[in-house]
Amino acid sequence: MRYHENGIWGIKKIWERRLILFAADIVVLFGIDYLTLLMRFEFEWKSIDPDFLNTVARMMPMHLVAGLLVFWIFRLYHSLWQFAGSRELFNICVACVALTIVDILLIRLVGGFLPKSFYAINCTYAMFGIGGVRMIYRYIRKLRGKSVFATKPGRNKSVMVIGAGDAGRMIIDEIQDSEYIDSMVCCVIDDDINKHGCYIHGVRIVGGRNTILENVKKYHIEEIIIAMPSQSRKIIREILDICKETGCDMKVLPGIYQLVNDEVQVRDLRKVDINDLLGREPIIIDDQGIQEYLLGKTILITGGGGSIGSELCRQIAERKPAKLIIFDIYENNAYDIQQELKQKHPDLDLVVLIGSVRNTRRIDQIFATYRPDIVYHAAAHKHVPLMEDSPQEAIKNNVLGTWKTVQAAERWRVKRFVLISTDKAVNPTNIMGASKRLCEMIVQMYNNRSDTEFVAVRFGNVLGSNGSVIPLFQKQIENGGPVTVTHPDIIRYFMTISEAVALVLQAGAYAKGGEIFVLDMGESVKILDLATNLIKLSGYKPGEDIEIVFTGLRPGEKLYEELLMDEEGLKTTENKMIHIGKPIEFDEDQFMKDLEELKVAVEDDAVDIKAMVMKIVPTYKPVQ
Repeated sequence: MRYHENGIWGIKKIWERRLILFAADIVVLFGIDYLTLLMRFEFEWKSIDPDFLNTVARMMPMHLVAGLLVFWIFRLYHSLWQFAGSRELFNICVACVALTIVDILLIRLVGGFLPKSFYAINCTYAMFGIGGVRMIYRYIRKLRGKSVFATKPGRNKSVMVIGAGDAGRMIIDEIQDSEYIDSMVCCVIDDDINKHGCYIHGVRIVGGRNTILENVKKYHIEEIIIAMPSQSRKIIREILDICKETGCDMKVLPGIYQLVNDEVQVRDLRKVDINDLLGREPIIIDDQGIQEYLLGKTILITGGGGSIGSELCRQIAERKPAKLIIFDIYENNAYDIQQELKQKHPDLDLVVLIGSVRNTRRIDQIFATYRPDIVYHAAAHKHVPLMEDSPQEAIKNNVLGTWKTVQAAERWRVKRFVLISTDKAVNPTNIMGASKRLCEMIVQMYNNRSDTEFVAVRFGNVLGSNGSVIPLFQKQIENGGPVTVTHPDIIRYFMTISEAVALVLQAGAYAKGGEIFVLDMGESVKILDLATNLIKLSGYKPGEDIEIVFTGLRPGEKLYEELLMDEEGLKTTENKMIHIGKPIEFDEDQFMKDLEELKVAVEDDAVDIKAMVMKIVPTYKPVQ
């Protein structure tokens, strides 16, 4: 029968190790007392005073017992010495000092006498002896582990570590000490020329990032570990741009928090993903301002089960609202976020409701019952090609749904209403973007007519959201390709879901009414580059292992997205990454009439909806 490591067999092994250390410590404690006397009398045994020898002999049994007890109290038999560090070394030193104090008392107890210098020399020898035993034990364990490890076929994957700082040192140390990690660190890369030629745990620092490719070939590297948790995303991206050409498996240490907690371990490593290649620093928000703004409020999120809506729920739940109301037409999505929030925030006053923003009575009933202070309107159809084929549905859900929700917010005196918009609303070429532009215009108009503060938040593509390009590429790669890109020159702005939601929350805190908030999302990214990099990160060669096929622009799709219209000005907020676009003025009375006509047309499923939208949104230019 095979026992678990924590069972009887594991206990037996632990006590075997402890008995070995007990025996070694007894030998050390016995030997250093006489060695100390020899040292004191210049290594001439005959010169030692017989009274001193007699004193040592009489106190020896008590000395050995006291030593084992003191070492036990200071947990010198409890540590895993193959993973020992500075804390264990400190414990050894303190334990030896404590034992010296006990020895002084024991010598007085037996009525003996020893030279004063004996105690200092003896304590020093004890530190070296007890520490040396454990280092020898650690080294033997390491050799045994590696010798067994090396005999197993398919082991010893060659690894390059990038980063010769604390994180790199800790990763190398764990890989070398572990019996179970199938890797061998062959070289280290660091841009600090003062470190070149030096060694970390016996592994040479061979050069800077410019030598990565040549050293991958020289050492037959199979895996690259990037251990630079404190570096900026820009630096990480630059290094990844080099590493992805090697074809090696790549892993990265996520963040600096492991260093703070002294927790850097191989298990903290994760696969490099496409987020690392975007190279933009995360958005920093005024969390204190958001906390004060949301604390104790009743908050309604429409579309709360979607990608953006569910992340809004997560981040808002952490800010302790009085009540959080999730409203979504898809019960599966709503159920998932409900269960997640119940588990993570059991004290949260959570209400989950099913229904459509297109249902006037349902919306009005919810506002009348719960009287929300703040509304985040994330419910919308967002897939561009699907909406091109069903333009009436885009208008019904996005425009009329927003209009009805806005009217309910005004009627029930909501304090603030935040619309989730998109960069596709700028000079739209598709009905989805045009519908979101209409939503912005509705918000702008009602802000001028209501006590409620209406604002819109506009951002680009969200990585990892439902229907986004990255999950599609990943699925295509898993299936062996091809990866489909609509056009070789198509570009997009990207942000993470958490960043998008952080912007939405910050906008809500900044809002005074009527603003369109825009995120400075840095450089645009070519979709072809994303596809190529994702193929390389998956360990394949584009064009050889996985083909990239160009399928042509889809209906309503344009090569690039804009964040602001030409007519809109741009001013910064306290957060330098968040800007405010000046709303474009329009005839609100005429707009209201046009909305009424549009409502009648879509309810009758009129065919030429796009023509009507073009009349209301002058910047809408459908791609033919």
